[in-house]
Amino acid sequence: MMLQQIFDAINLGIVILDRDFRVRAWNRWMEIHSGIAYDEIKGNSIFDRFSHLNNPKFIRSCKSVFAFGNFCFFSQKLHHHLFPFKTTGYADTRFEHMQQSCAMGPLRDGDNEINHLFIYVQDMTEVATYEQKLMEMNLKDGLTGIYNRRFLDEKLNEEFNRHKRYGGVFSVVMLDIDHFKSINDTYGHQCGDFILKSLSSRTSSLIRNVDFMVRYGGEEFCCLLPETKMHDALKVAERFRVAIEQQENNYDGKIIKVTISLGVAEFRKEMESAYMMFKKADEALYRAKREGRNRVMEMDWPGAVLSLPEEEGVR
Repeated sequence: MMLQQIFDAINLGIVILDRDFRVRAWNRWMEIHSGIAYDEIKGNSIFDRFSHLNNPKFIRSCKSVFAFGNFCFFSQKLHHHLFPFKTTGYADTRFEHMQQSCAMGPLRDGDNEINHLFIYVQDMTEVATYEQKLMEMNLKDGLTGIYNRRFLDEKLNEEFNRHKRYGGVFSVVMLDIDHFKSINDTYGHQCGDFILKSLSSRTSSLIRNVDFMVRYGGEEFCCLLPETKMHDALKVAERFRVAIEQQENNYDGKIIKVTISLGVAEFRKEMESAYMMFKKADEALYRAKREGRNRVMEMDWPGAVLSLPEEEGVR
């Protein structure tokens, strides 16, 4: 009776299975999070309620415990969960299911025979959510919420090396707010921050889920466009330019309008590094600045068109 009280009070899920995968114990924690009372599941195959467990890996792990008396572990980082329970008490979590760290091990009887195994289930959602937030903080800009330069360095090299090895198309758009210093000088740095956040939000709304908008630093931004050729990247850049030019930023009762200059570069197999591709986009951006701002320029490369495509269309 005393052991049963501990069994039900412990802040872990405990399940005991026999060799036929029938449930022989199911503690209070499992009842609460599964919504299944012990009386409803006892004596039944675990697969009747959790059919996804009827897979080669889980069965192989169980048989290994019965045959050799060893322990098997199911890491949250690799498997996320063993039982698909809903998260509870975590208002800010982004996980649909409870994140779990699980293990199974042998239970020996008086004759030292292994006829049962136990599974424990530990709720790791709070830890996983915290780790996810730390990771995002490490890769995202604190002001705008979009990706930061560290992410850009990693992702740009990753995409460049992938396309270098397997081929395909890939483009980069660099953009910079025109006369941004005068905005800070005239309206203050809080207004400047407001403009940066407004621009980030607007441009992010114009890209696909597979694209990446990055704040490179200050008022300079970069957009990575996987599987996108120059022709289409120029359309995206022009879409950015028009959207920002037309946007009215209402700050403290004042309507402030800004423009941006943009440079576009496309992956070429002759490029030796991701830095060269980035440098070409940056050079095109500053050429746009020199030639009057509020415009899009293509990278200077043999065979480059150096102009926007005339035909309309959505990428």
